[in-house]
Amino acid sequence: MSQFRRMAAMRHISLPFFFALLVPHAAHAEDLGTIGPVYPIAEADLIEVMKGQFKAMEKTGELAKMDEAYKKRIVNYLENPRPVPGIKPTEVSRTFYVDPTWTLEHNIVDGSGKVMFQAGTKVNPFDYDKMSSNLLFFDASSKEQVEFAKRYIAQSKITVKPVLVAGQPFKLMRDWKARVYYDQGGALSKKFSIQNTPSIVSQEGKMIRVDEIRL
Repeated sequence: MSQFRRMAAMRHISLPFFFALLVPHAAHAEDLGTIGPVYPIAEADLIEVMKGQFKAMEKTGELAKMDEAYKKRIVNYLENPRPVPGIKPTEVSRTFYVDPTWTLEHNIVDGSGKVMFQAGTKVNPFDYDKMSSNLLFFDASSKEQVEFAKRYIAQSKITVKPVLVAGQPFKLMRDWKARVYYDQGGALSKKFSIQNTPSIVSQEGKMIRVDEIRL
């Protein structure tokens, strides 16, 4: 297959697909059983995910079998998810870069089974697509960070997706009347090397730029 055709084919694989590959699969709550998987940032928002999970539990009768105490534990878990460990408020503003390039572990084939990219090929998703929005990582248990996030999102000229590393996501969604995302298990924070908040993740050329902001 020609390089042109390969690039054309790869353009049909969206950037969220690439970031889905970058993010490991589910991390489940140890003390509550399997609540549900970690969803990549590009997928359904938190409320829709949880609605779907509860509907599935209703159909199987699992929800009806739960006692009230267990139901309260689940609600509390959803309202107060575990903070991403190891993340602190930014003390010194700085900017650093993350290379999103990774090496394919398996061949990528087209619909007819022809190999488009062989295992071992180094792939940078920004060769084929670009980020359509910035990501803002912040601690929603900090009033100062919440106020900063609200101002930044309102003033930004491009779309910003808020990603919580701590705090109450449902409460914030009710307050803002807008969707937010929670980095359950810290998968995104790990991949973007988030150590301090607030941090803004954006694209700069073929690199991921991370700006840590001191408030």
